[in-house]
Amino acid sequence: MNKIIKKDGNDIFSISFLAFIFKNKSFLLIFRTIMLFLFIYAIYFGFVYPTKLENKFTTGLFWGLFWPFFMVITLASLGRVFCGICPHGFLGKYISKYGLNKKMPEVLKNPFIGLSILIIGYWLLIFSFPGIYRTPLNTALFFFILTILSFVVFFIYKDMAYCKYICPLGSVTKAFSKVSFTKLETYKEGCSSCESFDCANACAYNLKPFTFAKKKTMEDCTLCMDCAVSCQNVAFKIKKPSHMLFEKFKIQKIEIWTIILLTAILSFAINFSHALNRTAIADNFIWMKSANYFSTLLDTNINLGSFFAFSYAIFFVIIASRGGMFIASKILKVDYEKTFYTLGYAFAPLFIIGGLSHVIEFFFLHYASNIVNGFIQAFSLNFNYIEPLATRRDSWLHIFKMFNHLAYIWAFIIMIARIKLLDSTKLRKVFAYPFASALIIFYMGLNFYTGYVFKTYGAQKRAEHNHIQHQKQTNNHSSLNIVIIKQENKG
Repeated sequence: MNKIIKKDGNDIFSISFLAFIFKNKSFLLIFRTIMLFLFIYAIYFGFVYPTKLENKFTTGLFWGLFWPFFMVITLASLGRVFCGICPHGFLGKYISKYGLNKKMPEVLKNPFIGLSILIIGYWLLIFSFPGIYRTPLNTALFFFILTILSFVVFFIYKDMAYCKYICPLGSVTKAFSKVSFTKLETYKEGCSSCESFDCANACAYNLKPFTFAKKKTMEDCTLCMDCAVSCQNVAFKIKKPSHMLFEKFKIQKIEIWTIILLTAILSFAINFSHALNRTAIADNFIWMKSANYFSTLLDTNINLGSFFAFSYAIFFVIIASRGGMFIASKILKVDYEKTFYTLGYAFAPLFIIGGLSHVIEFFFLHYASNIVNGFIQAFSLNFNYIEPLATRRDSWLHIFKMFNHLAYIWAFIIMIARIKLLDSTKLRKVFAYPFASALIIFYMGLNFYTGYVFKTYGAQKRAEHNHIQHQKQTNNHSSLNIVIIKQENKG
């Protein structure tokens, strides 16, 4: 329905400039085309110039611009706007339009497929071989494979099935967008007399925007804004932060596991590997002890320190979240699965808000210079390369650590709201609360402990760190030689 109605003050579309950015058809087409060009050019550039010395653009674009800015920052604020400009989704609509339009088999309608691709195909490789995606060639190859996979799925199946079930970032954006402060919906007074259903007809995902407010969920909406372009009755409203998490809505298990696993990797494993492993007592941590032990048994190129940091982080987080919820369910006398999947959404701020600390800090340390220098190189711009905007010696960078503290404070608040949704007595909820919040407490404790370790023991000196790594490699080869000699003597 295109009837023009009076828009609410909190409707982003009520501001002409923002309406132009978010729903002007021509502007969106131009912007998406530019994103598509940069995406394809970065892949091409990675194949043609495969090393870091000759190519700063490919890695700078994907890991310095697309991931931290469009994913972490916008996801925590505006929601799934990156999905709305994603080159895969942009081309996917045209591919699906002329494709086979088959119904996807039930066995493939499993969003855990996309999550598995992300965990195993990306993060496990990152921690096992830390430099694997630092090269332009491997970065280009990774996104090229995903692009081919997306095009095949878009061509065969209808309703943008790739975005819903196969996309590695689909479940990530859907789960963590609930922390944002925006929501797409429609004006009830306009919908009451509508007979054309323009918003639903325009949706390539076969969704009905006029039901979002009643359902209290945006379902698989990617904020592509096709519905808003087709109907003036669609609104993009500013709400209170994490508004959805304070209400009842349809719970999806994939979202909880996405929140837990991404929190384990991006909040805990990275802390273990890139923070605590840089301290003077790094070898005292269990993941490093495991790495040192297995390094004497295995001759491998795997970075065992990072691999075990990854493995222990996932193990600890699952134990803390599942174990705490199990005890909480017994206290509440509420079914364990219901307790876990209802309250698990409270963990969402730990990564998506806490991650802002890392993203903003690294913007000054690496991202800004990598992005600018990458564009200068890729397009032969007549500018000098810029230096990083800050170094680790700059104490003012520590101010961004506040997001780590804001993350667990906000998670505690959301947990209070979520636990109120369960049917139990107020006294039982009070006693169950700290157990349900075990993962949040673990996250808070880790932040304080990391600060304590650096303050008490200091950072490992680079020369000392290099000597230790060299000594470990020497010991590994010596141990391997001893084993070979023993086997030869036995022979």
